[in-house]
Amino acid sequence: MGFEYTQKTKENFLNPKNQGEIENPDGTGEVGSPACGDIMKIDLKIENNKIEDIKFKTFGCAAAIASTSMLTQIAKGKTLEKAKNLSMKDVEKELGGLPQIKKHCAAMSIESLKKAIEDYESKN
Repeated sequence: MGFEYTQKTKENFLNPKNQGEIENPDGTGEVGSPACGDIMKIDLKIENNKIEDIKFKTFGCAAAIASTSMLTQIAKGKTLEKAKNLSMKDVEKELGGLPQIKKHCAAMSIESLKKAIEDYESKN
């Protein structure tokens, strides 16, 4: 391994925020990459078009867990419109950067959020 994780990435891997599941979520999004073995699932609770609660379960590397943890912190309390505009760059920036080989983890966290929002919208 020729790369270092930032302190913020390590913190979000070792002490992830918003980990778990929401009972009867309003929306769920799951993405997975069999190639790297990372699987991410995000549950949403929506009230007044805002993300009232967000939880995640991630099976994968340190960067995958840290990315999903950070994404939930960024997305919580945002309107669906603002949440849809979040990008992998937002997650990376909040983590203080990711090694090139791990940038796909930030992209996957965004993809799982977008799928959860789509799931919610398809039901409503």
